[in-house]
Amino acid sequence: MSYLEAVLQGILQGLTEFLPVSSSGHLSLFQHFTGNSGDAGIFFSLMLHLGTLLAVVIAFRKTIWQLILEFFSLIWDLVRGKFSWKNRTAYRNMLVMLIISCVPLLLVLVLKDFYEGFSTDNDILCEGIFFLITAAMLFVGDHVKRRDKGPGDIKPKDALLVGVFQAISPLPGVSRSGSTISGGMLSGMDRETAVQYSFILGIPVILASSLLELTDVTPADLQTGLGPVLVGIVIAAVVGLLAIKMVRYISRTDKFGIFVWYTAILGVVVCAISIFEHIVGMNIVTYFTR
Repeated sequence: MSYLEAVLQGILQGLTEFLPVSSSGHLSLFQHFTGNSGDAGIFFSLMLHLGTLLAVVIAFRKTIWQLILEFFSLIWDLVRGKFSWKNRTAYRNMLVMLIISCVPLLLVLVLKDFYEGFSTDNDILCEGIFFLITAAMLFVGDHVKRRDKGPGDIKPKDALLVGVFQAISPLPGVSRSGSTISGGMLSGMDRETAVQYSFILGIPVILASSLLELTDVTPADLQTGLGPVLVGIVIAAVVGLLAIKMVRYISRTDKFGIFVWYTAILGVVVCAISIFEHIVGMNIVTYFTR
């Protein structure tokens, strides 16, 4: 992999990880059209996710620090027998709800090979369909009437709903941020809370998936080289920070509908390209450059 490709993929990852348009779907398309797919492509995508993890930690460092303090406070209260759910703080409530939202991810572990199959095939029809599903989720979430719940108002059923939406997000074309933000808004969270909850929820998800993938890495998988990997991580982190600021701004200005249109149009275009490739029997790039 060249440094230019590493930069381009870093930019793509940084933007699409936090914009509700599916980073995995866009990276899958990039790898499909450039021919950079397979194990090396999956490993490099994993490294880019670590860059965006750094971005979310920096962007929400104050809230994350409060959640860490609340975690140890919760443990201390349990040890002393002074735990009180009724008198919980907003941060303690949010902490417990985040844990509940992670429960549906057990399904992802069971179906790990099923999810990965969509990322490593040579067909992009599924990506197109999943982009359309993302558009539908964003549309529904954006048109919910009641959205006034803050971090302290989130209920277990709300957390489970967000968790279920997150459990389908590993499919390439289904946006993790888009699905979880939509799930948050469907459960009644205000947009700022839904965005913050979604991004912080992504931290344990990215860490867990990264650790699982790293256990399968062999020297043969490291074909991209250390240099391009490091460049990709840094670019993904910087662009990710800018993307987070953009999403927070858009959520406050009530312009979320632009993502509905984008993912819907992209889904239709990708489906059309896939059908064309099936008809001609080859990759569209190969067809027009032969």
